[in-house]
Amino acid sequence: MEGDNFIGFDADDTLWHNESIFEKMHERYYKLLASHHDAATVEKALFATEMRNLALYGYGIKGYMLSSIETAIDLTEGKISTAEVRELLELGRRMLDHPVDLLDGAREALEALAPSHRLVLITKGDLRDQERKVAKSGLAGLFHAIEIVSEKDQGTYGRIFRRLGIDPARFLMVGNSVKSDILPVLALGGAGVHVPYRITWGHEEAEPPPASEGRFFRAASLRELPGIVGRWR
Repeated sequence: MEGDNFIGFDADDTLWHNESIFEKMHERYYKLLASHHDAATVEKALFATEMRNLALYGYGIKGYMLSSIETAIDLTEGKISTAEVRELLELGRRMLDHPVDLLDGAREALEALAPSHRLVLITKGDLRDQERKVAKSGLAGLFHAIEIVSEKDQGTYGRIFRRLGIDPARFLMVGNSVKSDILPVLALGGAGVHVPYRITWGHEEAEPPPASEGRFFRAASLRELPGIVGRWR
């Protein structure tokens, strides 16, 4: 595939809504524990538990649910009821069964770029849940390859590049996370387009790199992507 231009796409909060689903869950979670602690305390404790468990559970709703139950047990000193734990589990099931809601311009951007570029979906998280979302999105057929990984760092991108025969200089990554989608690719010699989502999970926060014509771009939405790709190449 030497000479081909590749465009990589993140999935969650780049092609379809994801963090907004967690936002609604957080609201219910804070109400559940409101008689024990204020929302700020619950949020801080939950995030600490998630970070402590991340290496074991990985990313995704299932790991989040385990951490939310553990946090609830700790914050209530074991007083959380079986009914309340069941409520948390039911909320998790609803999250896992949530419809896939595409972001504005996602399908149009992919359809515009697929004829002239090899598109690669690179997403991290729980394998079964990510496979479900890809299937429900209706976008799978537009991708040359779909990569579901446990982490998105230089090592992961490097392995994908080698496996797919991608020259980093001919690779452009599109995503909402500077930390996971942009910085590792730039470090390997590729290019990136940051399309911010309205919510950024604390673990994904990072300072964007300096503006670099030809290497790093910013877009308000995916509708701007075809024009950016034209400037990239």
